[in-house]
Amino acid sequence: MNSVEKAVTQIFIATDQQDWERLEVIFANQVELDYSSMNGNPATTLSPQEITSAWKGILPGFTHTHHQLGNMISTIEDNKAQVFCYGTATHFLEDERGNVWTVVGTYNFELVLISDEWKVSKMKFNFKYQDGNTSLPQKAIENITK
Repeated sequence: MNSVEKAVTQIFIATDQQDWERLEVIFANQVELDYSSMNGNPATTLSPQEITSAWKGILPGFTHTHHQLGNMISTIEDNKAQVFCYGTATHFLEDERGNVWTVVGTYNFELVLISDEWKVSKMKFNFKYQDGNTSLPQKAIENITK
């Protein structure tokens, strides 16, 4: 695994561990975040703190999350890099209608080299499908707002 692939992998490890401080340092100062293929919202540019603030509004409401990446392809040219990978996110929360919500797709990342460290400047999710209890995200949000 090269250094850009490691940076991408660390995003999901930090997310599953809810290590928000570590997650924030993996991102560049401004990140184009694009989940439009899944939620219909246009891509937006956010700070690392804005990203983690949004993720804190849902992910801790699950009992467990598990992000698994694979089939990474990376290219590095000077101080810029691109990483493509497959991604599966499994979310667990006990519920009478089913305990698991799974989202599957691919990612396109762009990274920039800042002070000898690769930082993610763009994160695009390409939604393929979801399975399981699709009402779990709302229940997770409600768990946080209780």
